Amino acid sequence: MAATTLAQVLKDGRDADPAIVVPGGVELSYRDLREQVARAADELAQLGLGRGDPIALVLPNSAESIVLFLAAATVGTAAPLNSAYKEEEFRFYMEDIGARALVVPPGQGEAARRALPADATLVEASFNREGRLVLESGAPRSAGREAAGPSGDDIALVLHTSGTTSRPKLVPLRQRNLAFSAENIARTYRLSTEDVALCVMPLFHIHGLMASTMATFSSGGTVVVPPKFDAMTFWAIAEERGATWYSAVPTIHQMLLMRNRGERPAGAGKLRFIRSSSSALSPETMRQLESRFGAPVLEAYGMTEASHQMASNPLPPGDRRPGTVGVGTGIKIGVMDEAGNLVPAQEQGEVVIQGPSVIDAYANNPEANSKSFTAGWFRTGDQGVLDTDGYLSLVGRLKEMINRGGEKIAPREIDDVLLQHPAVGEAVAFGSPHPTWGEEVVAAVVLKGEASEKELIAFARERLADYKVPKKLYIVEAIPRTATGKIQRRSVADTLNPAK
Repeated sequence: MAATTLAQVLKDGRDADPAIVVPGGVELSYRDLREQVARAADELAQLGLGRGDPIALVLPNSAESIVLFLAAATVGTAAPLNSAYKEEEFRFYMEDIGARALVVPPGQGEAARRALPADATLVEASFNREGRLVLESGAPRSAGREAAGPSGDDIALVLHTSGTTSRPKLVPLRQRNLAFSAENIARTYRLSTEDVALCVMPLFHIHGLMASTMATFSSGGTVVVPPKFDAMTFWAIAEERGATWYSAVPTIHQMLLMRNRGERPAGAGKLRFIRSSSSALSPETMRQLESRFGAPVLEAYGMTEASHQMASNPLPPGDRRPGTVGVGTGIKIGVMDEAGNLVPAQEQGEVVIQGPSVIDAYANNPEANSKSFTAGWFRTGDQGVLDTDGYLSLVGRLKEMINRGGEKIAPREIDDVLLQHPAVGEAVAFGSPHPTWGEEVVAAVVLKGEASEKELIAFARERLADYKVPKKLYIVEAIPRTATGKIQRRSVADTLNPAK
């Protein structure tokens, strides 16, 4: 029977098998994990927390963050937040979710503590020397109180959209949304008890929580959780723990490539596949990953509002198509015009989705809901094309399209061309205001070799129609990104556009 809650996702892991491994730290079997989650949930309940209460989690990637995510989702609603936020950011997010509690490591999270609402409970959490998770709080406890088991319709997790183009929207994900997503991802990649996932994505984001962690638990496999991604230690950990796959954003893949001298790392020896999601992967980066690391690269398509994965390229011997995000996995995918009509294959429009992992609505945002749902379909805000085989190619975000005199230009197409130049490590194209055309194409690049602006523009001109060629190209030290590695085109444009 399909799971409808996160607790049910955990039920098939064999008691003695390893569930979580922290290099140099805590290791939990499935028996340990289930017991620790149940105990932590009861302790949160004893602090007066219950169904529907948002519990903010400001924790590094760790066994604590996973156990407390599951415990918070059991007793109330988990709300993981980025520990790098400033005080004002914490204040906004905790007020927006209505946080009833904040969980931090002992002596850490000062900015979050200062932003804690006056009526919320502060909790410190860490594992003791005996490997038991200890929750400390100055709030009164109701001894003997236990967490009530959630139903599939209860809100398990709240996250905010990345907010790169507008005010972040609050996304409430139900137990049934997340349970379906975990099993769906495990099914897509045929995960088993033998698989070991190396988790390098932050656990305050849907990618790390669902793809790396919950999908692995659904299969009874092992999640290896370093405190953070480090390109210098990545392959050593992968080799020591026998990693069979990892999932990451293109930024992480590119960092691994930049440190690689062409040889296959020892830690890549057991990889069944490499997964890429949450941002566009260029065909050139995919080619280099497969050539140097010796494993098939599967680009996938996910978003918070769909509990992460919506589409993926299949495992071999399935047809992997560079430049696409694959076919729908467990949910329906369509392409819709501005009038709300589904369009035929090969026609461009807005990507729309339906399925068990998709949210019912944003929280407290009727305007966003009226714009985002049409005839039972959720509008993703992404521009794309489905081919006759159901493979989806993403063109770009609708709000990021460059409009040059009525010609709509997808920034990603320009990014991909610039990335083909051997001296270009990163590239981002965007629109710059123009008195005649409305917008003109501009790009910024980070170099990994020697190249001039003139040379790079000439390179692009050989491969792009004239109206798509950047008229100005900035060579920069770094490109702004979100905490999860997404390119912030708007931030780049705001910084570099002369009209700003």
